[in-house]
Amino acid sequence: MSKKISTLSNLSQRIIVGVLGAAVFIGGICFSEWTYFLLFLVLMLLGMAEFYKLVGVLQVAPNKSLGMLLGAVFFVSMFLVQKEVMPEEVLYLSVPVLFLVFIREMYRKQTVPYTNIAFTVLGAIYVGVPFSLLHLLGYLEGEYSWQPILGLMLLIWASDTGAYIAGKNFGKHKLFERISPGKTWEGWVGGALFTVAVSYVLSLLLIDLELYQWIGMAIIVAVFGVLGDLSESMLKRSMGVKDSGTLLPGHGGILDRFDSLLMAIPFIVAFLKIF
Repeated sequence: MSKKISTLSNLSQRIIVGVLGAAVFIGGICFSEWTYFLLFLVLMLLGMAEFYKLVGVLQVAPNKSLGMLLGAVFFVSMFLVQKEVMPEEVLYLSVPVLFLVFIREMYRKQTVPYTNIAFTVLGAIYVGVPFSLLHLLGYLEGEYSWQPILGLMLLIWASDTGAYIAGKNFGKHKLFERISPGKTWEGWVGGALFTVAVSYVLSLLLIDLELYQWIGMAIIVAVFGVLGDLSESMLKRSMGVKDSGTLLPGHGGILDRFDSLLMAIPFIVAFLKIF
């Protein structure tokens, strides 16, 4: 099917993949906590694999298997702790796996061992940690609720949509030309305003969070979502590639689609847990 989609125009590809992706997302998040778990576990592993393949351009050799194991251990452990199936102490399993990366590198006979270690751990932190922290949104009140997670996705989509429309029609002043020439301040303002407007609508429909929490999430998405996008653009520019991958026809790779989410999640979790 992906081959058939790839023969269509870029716009058609984006629409088809966007609709199918939205259906899978909404269904996976809302159907049950286990479909949510499997959905984001797969996305995390695909994202980490994509990251390790991408940094291979630099002639480094991160330990992909151990890095993905580290991300998976933290993701699964965090989920089971939030479900109260296991005690918080199980999270300590991530620590020995982290140091296995150092031990394994001794036997790989690589010329830049600590560079490999750095990129191995970076993949787990950059991709694995944010996806794992997403569990804290789903279990804010002790039991799984799809509302904060789906709401966050809708805010990110609103930010992207608003920025695209405003930037296309009014964009003149570059936001960060050195890293992303296409982004403008006008686009960012349009995306931020639309995101806040959507957060108000969400506060009326999804009652798990208060209005101030939805607006706070919207502001965080507007600020750190675009910084996440810019960070991933910086990564791709340093590698000399246009997209992080080709898994999603018309959209690029997993990191291209979830760069805003990866940066926003830690700040949103901190905001909701503190305030």
